[in-house]
Amino acid sequence: MENKTFIRCSNALMLILLIGRRSLVIKPGPGRGHRLLPVSVQPCCCCTMRALLCLLLSSAAVLCRAGVILENGGPIMWSHATDQLTDLPITEGVLTPDPWHYLHRMSFYRLLIASTNPYMSSMGPGENMSPIWGLPLQLGWMLSSGRLADPTGSTACGIPTGDTADMCISTSSWWGCVNYFNSALPFLSAAKQGFMGDGVSVQLQVPAGVEEYCTTYDSCKAAFPDAINNWDMFFQGLKESTSSPLPENEKQDAILGLYWKAQTSSIAASSTCINKLGSYSSVEKNFAQSWLNAGEYVAAARFQSSLDLASQFMAPLPGRILKEDDVPPNIPDLTAEENHSLYIFSWMRSADSFLGGTLVNLWRNAMCSVTTRESGREMLRQLLFNTEYATSSFLTIVTSMSTSCA
Repeated sequence: MENKTFIRCSNALMLILLIGRRSLVIKPGPGRGHRLLPVSVQPCCCCTMRALLCLLLSSAAVLCRAGVILENGGPIMWSHATDQLTDLPITEGVLTPDPWHYLHRMSFYRLLIASTNPYMSSMGPGENMSPIWGLPLQLGWMLSSGRLADPTGSTACGIPTGDTADMCISTSSWWGCVNYFNSALPFLSAAKQGFMGDGVSVQLQVPAGVEEYCTTYDSCKAAFPDAINNWDMFFQGLKESTSSPLPENEKQDAILGLYWKAQTSSIAASSTCINKLGSYSSVEKNFAQSWLNAGEYVAAARFQSSLDLASQFMAPLPGRILKEDDVPPNIPDLTAEENHSLYIFSWMRSADSFLGGTLVNLWRNAMCSVTTRESGREMLRQLLFNTEYATSSFLTIVTSMSTSCA
């Protein structure tokens, strides 16, 4: 089987959906490497037409157009994140990682995947099948596309410089804020549920003067009870799945249901980030809102965001922050795939808004069984990657499916 690593680069970062006019095979995840050490990112570009062409650029001064999705077969700087809890800061017996340090936040995901993989056998063979893979891939896209940087430009925080020892995530970034709720909250919940070891206590660091983020399990549960409760249910469900009598496909569907319920509740909690959108162009704001809306469809279909599938769906995401004079889907310096994904995201949100939220509700109602959810995932793939697939066909099929589920 041919190994292909789809790597696309840029000077700017983050996600949610993922590529695919053709099926790409992702290399197995890298080993531990030298964790939490400075690393120079070697920019590279990879474009697909009928054949996959990857041009490796040796000069760090070369700026690539699109955002990096993968690096050496894994999320960006994955091999420099740690899968050992003791590599993170510990103060007086309390784990005190800094979620505004890119490698610390990426380490949350590496630790989550490592600790939950023993319970993910129903997802399929290998170590890259966990749905959690979608989250570190999103974080890497945010970094490479510039979306973790300070949108006001008043600081250099979040801008890749080659030396990542002190790579920070801007607290002014809307994207970094939204991701906080899908990184810090599941990590705190997993620690509480014993996935990080017995009696592990966590107190997250927060930059001076920043007060809007919860930093402990108790404070996050008090502020965002639905999100924490749903993450607790996900991790508890993983443990219970080992003794479940359900067939493997139904067990997989149940775990994915718990996972996406937790993730969507974290997204709902991230509505507190809304004021941070004011620093972006109107085009970027519209994309951000469309990105959130698209997540509703992905969640209802219980997408298995494994390393392979998630990287495919994320590849067409725009590789830079959108500017005021950008006119999707006709942005010259973005690829045809990026422009098409912007068009589809915008159409889905506009249709849902025009119908008063009916389209999302129809979709949720249609995703009423294992079979319809499988069909739904294929429909999303066609919509995102097949330019001949008419949006009107999508609407007609969804309406019919939702009626048959009633």
